[in-house]
Parts: sequence; C-alpha cells; structure tokens
Amino acid sequence: MKEIIKSGNTIVIVITFILFTIALFTTGLTKDILLEAGVFLVSVKIILMSRANKKSINELKNKLNEIIDKLN
Repeated sequence: MKEIIKSGNTIVIVITFILFTIALFTTGLTKDILLEAGVFLVSVKIILMSRANKKSINELKNKLNEIIDKLN
C-alpha cells in the first residue's frame, strides 16, 4: 500500500479531508457541500492519475531499455 500512496500524497489527502470536514461544519448540509465534495474528489483523482502516469512512464522506460539492448 505504501507504493500506492506516498507520504506527500497522504498529506494532501489528509489536509483536503480536514478542510472538507471544516467546511461541512461551517456551511452545514447545503448546496455548498457538493462543491466541497467535488474539490476533495478532484484532489484524490489527481493523485491517482499521477500514480497511473508514473506507472506508464516506468513501463515505457523498460520497453525502451529492451529495444536499446536488442540494438546493441
């Protein structure tokens, strides 16, 4: 699980969730809660997309290294 969510990503998720909780108590259950939930979900989605991009980049690097090895 540690390789899925790094410490920096964990900090971003925790801070966003804390701000989301504070906004929940200050605004109550109004239409603003949808905005706050959206911000939280966007933050999580960006973190998950960065992980997927990193995985794709590593796969491309491995394939390029295989091509280079075959050419040598």
